[in-house]
Amino acid sequence: MQPKDKKMKYTDVITRQLTESAEVKTLMIQKCLPYIERCGILCADILKNGGKILLCGNGGSAADSQHIAAELVVRLSARLNRSALPAIALTVNTSILTACANDFGFDSIFSRQVEAYGRKGDMLIGISTSGKSPNVYYALETAKKNGLHRIAFLGGDGGTIKEIVEHAVVVPHSDTARIQEGHIIIGHIICSIIELELFGKT
Repeated sequence: MQPKDKKMKYTDVITRQLTESAEVKTLMIQKCLPYIERCGILCADILKNGGKILLCGNGGSAADSQHIAAELVVRLSARLNRSALPAIALTVNTSILTACANDFGFDSIFSRQVEAYGRKGDMLIGISTSGKSPNVYYALETAKKNGLHRIAFLGGDGGTIKEIVEHAVVVPHSDTARIQEGHIIIGHIICSIIELELFGKT
């Protein structure tokens, strides 16, 4: 393959993926907007009332959990000097994760931490592109038993997780990469709503 041909091939791949991503965002405006708004306001209310936000997910969704927690603890907007907000990604402590997986099984790695850290009135955000991650499901189940509020960022048809949460934002696509791109912008928008609700600007 000549370099010129390779360049054309990759141009097509890039164009297709950017176009797909933009189309998914447009669909999200049509299908997800009220759910995102509701989730943002609920998270802001929980923080106003002294609660905290816990987050969990696997793989890319683990990274999203950490990313969103960082935006809340530090800040989303560089234009805003504000106090820190309490958010914990349940994906980061390798000693807890490996000990729990070893002693109780991988499906318990998040639910055990919800039991430890979650308090009535807090929020658990579960992130799963398939909507079927067992450890995210069991974490949300534990959250329900312990009186936490429950939100999920999902994809496809929402899977089994959609049935156990109070509010779900389901990215209307079946491709994991497109769903993950949708999830992180949902997280950013919710952080923006929180900053507007608590500090009057973002």
